[in-house]
Amino acid sequence: MAPSTHTVTNQVPPLTGYDVFGTDLALAAGVARHLPPELLDDARAELAWNGRAAGSAQVQEWAARAERNTPRLRTHDRSGHRVDEVEFDPAWHRLLGRAVSSGLTDAWDRPGGHVRRAAGFYVWTQAEASHLCPVSMTHAAVPALRAEPELAAEWVPKAVSRVYERELRPVAAKPGVLLGMAMTEKQGGSDVRAGTTAARPLAAAGEYLLTGHKWFCSAPMSDGFLVLAKVAGPDGDTADAAPTCFLVPRVLPDGGRNPFRLQRLKDKLGNRANASAEVEFDGTWARRVGEEERGLRTIMPMVAATRLDCVAGSAALMRQALVQAAHHAAHRSAFGSKLADKPLMRNVLADLAVESEAATTLLLRLAAALDADTDAERAFARIAVPVAKFWVTKRCTPVVAEALECLGGNGYVEESVLPRLLRESPLNSLWEGSGNVQALDVLRVLQGEPMALNAFLQEVGRARGADHRLDAAIRGLLTELADLEGIEARARRLAERMALVLQGALLVRWAPPEVADAFCAARLGGDGGASFGTLPHTLDLGSIVDRILPG
Repeated sequence: MAPSTHTVTNQVPPLTGYDVFGTDLALAAGVARHLPPELLDDARAELAWNGRAAGSAQVQEWAARAERNTPRLRTHDRSGHRVDEVEFDPAWHRLLGRAVSSGLTDAWDRPGGHVRRAAGFYVWTQAEASHLCPVSMTHAAVPALRAEPELAAEWVPKAVSRVYERELRPVAAKPGVLLGMAMTEKQGGSDVRAGTTAARPLAAAGEYLLTGHKWFCSAPMSDGFLVLAKVAGPDGDTADAAPTCFLVPRVLPDGGRNPFRLQRLKDKLGNRANASAEVEFDGTWARRVGEEERGLRTIMPMVAATRLDCVAGSAALMRQALVQAAHHAAHRSAFGSKLADKPLMRNVLADLAVESEAATTLLLRLAAALDADTDAERAFARIAVPVAKFWVTKRCTPVVAEALECLGGNGYVEESVLPRLLRESPLNSLWEGSGNVQALDVLRVLQGEPMALNAFLQEVGRARGADHRLDAAIRGLLTELADLEGIEARARRLAERMALVLQGALLVRWAPPEVADAFCAARLGGDGGASFGTLPHTLDLGSIVDRILPG
């Protein structure tokens, strides 16, 4: 036996066996703020159940396995028959089954459903993010399917079910289903109007055959997919047609496979445990969802729901990166004391914590707007969701990168979890429209829906007078809004300012004073730098850091 060369000391133990929900003071406070008192006990119990699981060693091992053993495309069976299936590691199915059984596809019809689901989605994302792609799409598909009552009666009860069944079978034979989307094509990307997939009407009302392709099809083993295509005229021409929304089932009612040709799986930067495919339709049976040529209107509620999930996913990644950094700093010593006791590291952690709390607080306010379901709240959500999608998803990558740096070289090693978070971090800024798409959507709302701007200004106005830096930022924003010169080129600047003012207003009203003070100083008052760790040293940084992982 070789002699021992050294004793291992000053290495940080893995962050396991903790409650992801119970240790997140901002999340717990937001849930209590936005849910009626009679729902709180059940919601807290549900979130704690998932929070303890998300922080467990077992679930963390599932996440590592799902990432390590990436999906594999199987186009044919042993006899040469086309099957077009994707094989996942068993850990993927365990993660997905837990998400479905937790009600993460069921928000639309239960009291407080959107707040409860957003909080649950945020908690469970911290276990592993990529398997929540089909969960998000299934949840978001519900309002689109309701544009066609017959389809909704068949599919919606299965979509909101808490039963996950991985096998592909006809929807009538399954207790629960998952839904995906296939919208973009090679030539169009976000410009879905440029799609060329054609739909030929059949004799039966509402039934069509599709011919074409989709460049991105996420979660291709889902049971059905919402697809945009153009209905062909008698001569087969689609040039003048606007997109129509369709539902494409993987399995036909008689049990046969619908033509759904998976060409290849994308080799992605992150989100690697989830499969994204290129798919071709060749006589693929589909059912219309909504009216012909009104496909974009049909999918808009779905787009809004998935954009909110992008905010939730990014907020969750930031939170998980933050707690990993704080845990490391609390256990690692350097130059005579714990890293967490070093003034500069404390500044970095506090700055990251402020960013994380701002994102979490905004997320839950948006979810509460969906639960309220009033004209004013719908108008607020219409503008605040793209504002938040633009800003929160953009802040995610620098937050995760800074948290990784807090671990030094250990953070650059796969076992630290931070590399997986970093690879995942840009995704939500791309999905459902990149930053430019979100900023331009904000402009469209400002120009076409005056009630939305009024609702936004009323929301930030509730915090007026509480902080002079916030008041100045609101005045600056009003000046920006009054100036329409070169407005498209300023769209990102405007969306960013709206996001910061909204976050500041929410924190001033609801966050601890030290958190609101730090945010207003650095994000609104100009007393902060371009990098994290540049908060004014006179702030109560210790109290902010102590909130990250209490106890």
